[in-house]
Amino acid sequence: MKRLQLTLAYDGTAYCGWQIQAGRSDQPTIQGELEKVLARLCGETVRAHGSGRTDAGVHALEQVVHVDIPDSKTQITFRRALNALLPDDIACISARIVPDAFHSRYSALSKTYAYTLWLENAFLLPQRRAFVWKTGPLNMQAMQAAAALFCGEHDFCSFQNVGTPVKSTVRNLTALRFDPGQTAHECVVRLSANGFLKQQVRNMLGLLVAIGRGQYEPEVVERALAAQDRRAIAYQTAPAQGLCLEHVEYPALDTL
Repeated sequence: MKRLQLTLAYDGTAYCGWQIQAGRSDQPTIQGELEKVLARLCGETVRAHGSGRTDAGVHALEQVVHVDIPDSKTQITFRRALNALLPDDIACISARIVPDAFHSRYSALSKTYAYTLWLENAFLLPQRRAFVWKTGPLNMQAMQAAAALFCGEHDFCSFQNVGTPVKSTVRNLTALRFDPGQTAHECVVRLSANGFLKQQVRNMLGLLVAIGRGQYEPEVVERALAAQDRRAIAYQTAPAQGLCLEHVEYPALDTL
């Protein structure tokens, strides 16, 4: 067997997330679509392991996946073959053989997510509807002050939704910045960390937007982190469609 690293991009609108749901094989998932095509190419069941379990409606520009394929199939040009067979809303960006020690999830050093806010109240471009959260105007200065309080190593259990058991809820958020979007009406919030909890980014964005709307002062971030309870501060979880897994960082393959 050889280990193959795939990089996928997808529009998550039509899918129930990355992961196949137990007992719900009828629900479309990115993993399910990929494994169906891999089984067809390899002539046997192939399990795909993703770098992160994106939720229903969440997109990806760089979802990294590893699969183990039979030695006899290494001559296949997987990028071309996958793109010929996958649905149009899933694309394979790259495919390469990697060391057996590589793991798409456990080898990752950091991940970067991007969340896009639509800041115009009067209209929303139809082409952007599936990729933004229409919040209307926000106090960006207050949000930037709050963002600074999120950065660093914290216990983020107040921003975790139930569903995925983890050994620790401590994460190191190395960057949280505000960038221009694809149009003049958008702001992209980019977050990088050594890992994220279930719906952590969407919960953080929900609180940031509440601050931007004047519901809370920036210092509420400190109270929320200290509370270690998702119910301590009332705010909306940001909708899925604004979120995109943008980049996954790995060590050099020769160091694995």
